[in-house]
Amino acid sequence: MEEKLTKALVIESLHNKLGFSRNDIHEIIDELLDEIKDALKADRSVELRGFGTFEVKTRKGRESARNPKTGVVCPVATHGVAVFRPGKELKDAVWGIKTADSLK
Repeated sequence: MEEKLTKALVIESLHNKLGFSRNDIHEIIDELLDEIKDALKADRSVELRGFGTFEVKTRKGRESARNPKTGVVCPVATHGVAVFRPGKELKDAVWGIKTADSLK
């Protein structure tokens, strides 16, 4: 399995490429993510050209849903769900990637 790209690895990579301090990069990334979260909580979409769009979609509630862990049936209220739609450039960049699952 391939290694995940974590926030710590992103910070290290940006530190090596740009020379800014790790603390400054960490603070910038945290602020960016907070801005995205705040916009989504205010039901606004966030469009990052060339990358994609974050938005909130409403998922309709149901009278009965089963908790997969306990098996207990309980109602689920209508609620918001954060979704990401990749932009054209991102779609094009990953189009040819083949995973181990797709080769079976």
